Amino acid sequence: MSPLTERIQEAHGLPHWRRATTVEADVTYGGPFWALKGVADLASTDQVVADVHRQHIRLAQPSGRVIEWDKESDVVTVTEPDGIVDRLEHPRASFDGFTGESKWSVRQAAYFRAYATWLYLIEAYVFTYPGVEVAETEPWAENGESWHVLRVTFPETIDVHSTTQLYYFNAGGNLVRLDYEPEVNGASPTAHYQPEHATVDGAVITTKHEVFVRNEDGTPNRSLMPISVDVTGITLR
Repeated sequence: MSPLTERIQEAHGLPHWRRATTVEADVTYGGPFWALKGVADLASTDQVVADVHRQHIRLAQPSGRVIEWDKESDVVTVTEPDGIVDRLEHPRASFDGFTGESKWSVRQAAYFRAYATWLYLIEAYVFTYPGVEVAETEPWAENGESWHVLRVTFPETIDVHSTTQLYYFNAGGNLVRLDYEPEVNGASPTAHYQPEHATVDGAVITTKHEVFVRNEDGTPNRSLMPISVDVTGITLR
C-alpha cells in the first residue's frame, strides 16, 4: 500500500476490520429512485448482515421478504413472505442494454440493493481484497477543502457499480465522496456523498449516504437526491 492508502486504512480501523467476520445493521433506503424503477416497496428499512471477507449479504425487509446475494455462486435469491423463492443467476448480465429509464424486476432491484449495500458497509476495507488496484490521482477542491482522491479499479471477482471508481478522502482520512457510473443503470454519472460516520469497535462505517446525479464539471446536481441510505444499529462480530 502507498503511504496515503496506509493512512486511510489506519483511519478506518484496518486491524478491527481484519478481526471482524460480519457487519450487522439496520439500513434505511429512501428517495424517488425506487418508485422510478417500479419497485417502490423497496424503500424500506432492512435488517442487514454482510460478510466482511467475502461478497455475501442478507437483507430482511419489514414485509418478510428476504434478499440474499452471493458473489461466488453469482446468484441473488428473493424469498417472499409466502415462502416462494425466486432466483436470478448471473444477475449483472440481465441489465445488458438497459438505460437509466429502464424499469427493473424485483430480482434485479434486489441485486442492486445487495451488492451496493455490501460495498457501502465494507467501504475502504475492500481495497485490501485480492486484485483491487488503487492509485492516487489529482486532489479535488470542494467546500473550501482539499480532498485526496484514489482511483480504484476492481477485478471481476467483486461486483461494484463500475469497474473504476473514485474515492475522496478528507484531511482526517474519512471517506466523504464516491464517484461512479453504475453499469446497471445506463452508466449515469453519480456523485455519492458520505457526510456522517460512526466508529464501532474501532472500525469506521459511513452512516449517511446522499446520492446525486453528477454534472459534467464534476459537481453534484443537488436539486434532487434520487437515493438516500441511512445506517443505524451497527454491530461488528
